[in-house]
Amino acid sequence: MSLLSIFRFTPMPALRAVARTAASIINSQKDKGMLWKSRVNIALCYPTLSTDEQEQLSRSSVVHQCLSYAESLKCWAMPTEWNIRQIKNVHNLSTLQDALNDPKGALIITPHLGNWEIMNPWVHQYGTPTIMYKPMDNPTMETFVRKARERLNTTMVPTDANGVKALFKNLKQGGFSVILPDHVPQPSGGIPSPFFGIPTLTSTLSSKIAQKTHCRLISMICLRRAENDGFDIYIEDIGTEAMYSRDTETAVAELNLAIEKMINRCPEQYMWGYKRFRGTAETRNLYNMSIDELRSVSI
Repeated sequence: MSLLSIFRFTPMPALRAVARTAASIINSQKDKGMLWKSRVNIALCYPTLSTDEQEQLSRSSVVHQCLSYAESLKCWAMPTEWNIRQIKNVHNLSTLQDALNDPKGALIITPHLGNWEIMNPWVHQYGTPTIMYKPMDNPTMETFVRKARERLNTTMVPTDANGVKALFKNLKQGGFSVILPDHVPQPSGGIPSPFFGIPTLTSTLSSKIAQKTHCRLISMICLRRAENDGFDIYIEDIGTEAMYSRDTETAVAELNLAIEKMINRCPEQYMWGYKRFRGTAETRNLYNMSIDELRSVSI
């Protein structure tokens, strides 16, 4: 039995308490680490908030990020049935069901918002999605997570050309896939596109899939309820005409607008603690600036 399986027997309140303690330590390091990156990102994305409001949102985001890590450990260790019971409400379930019945397939867009790992077992009630997966650097964690996902019979494909081909094949056969679209891609796999008004290197994969397959496009996010009382899932049809545009810049910009809308539903639960804006020449130095400098920067 993996050492990490101890999380199966650790009560969730205990894991959350550890997560909150870790967040307190991180939030004491004001000018470095997760808090600093969150402060920079939030200052850029929500410039109309006051300094105090930005600081409060940054610190709250750190807490939620730490909670997501702790919950994911529990999720990976527990049976599928336990994970499904954590979902309390599902909004617009019929949108998902309609999309999965589309013969052109369905692509689920889920950014790093809330806890997508808790949502993953719930989604598997409706079929076996094809998901791109990059192995973790830590061999122990990699084995732990891979076993958890293999229990779900997930079709995992590599984050390379072969994986992309597998996604296309699955959708053309009427299947469904899940993509987290808001990572920083390699320059060859992305283009600069406005994200909260900032030119941001953005993956073109989702847009190219939509262009070529005309699959259904839906968004899904899994948000933490108040008082740690489980999670709610929100589903929306985001298949606007612009999403399918043959002009990639138009399609990617529309995707970023959809992601912004999802984040604005609950910005404190977004994973702000990574350098989302590092990918372009105009933004690569933002994380070396002070907050005062960021307030006056013109991008």
